[in-house]
Amino acid sequence: MNNTATNKSGESLGLWLLKIITGALVIVLLFVHLVVNHFFAPEGLLTYSEVVAYLSNPWIAFMEMTFLIAVVSHGLLGARSLLLDFKPSRSVLQAINISFLALGIVSIVYGIWLIRVIVT
Repeated sequence: MNNTATNKSGESLGLWLLKIITGALVIVLLFVHLVVNHFFAPEGLLTYSEVVAYLSNPWIAFMEMTFLIAVVSHGLLGARSLLLDFKPSRSVLQAINISFLALGIVSIVYGIWLIRVIVT
């Protein structure tokens, strides 16, 4: 029996580490997000004015933006990793990389823009 680990073709150590780090961040920030937004909120949900007040704190806005970046990055890296199981050709992998990078950038920019609009 061979116990040596092999990496997937197309997944570098850097991307694998980024996936692990963003996964840990998602767990921690999801816990904080759920506790603040659902357990401390009256009736389990914040009103719009409470969300505005909550996000007006620059540390909270930074934490929520970090949460957004971690979730989008981890999700797209995970989906890319699943697609690598199909052993795509180099050109298909390049198309996946470009598509996921564009989707990630658009999602993150939109989310940060939305947080800024809510606060101002």
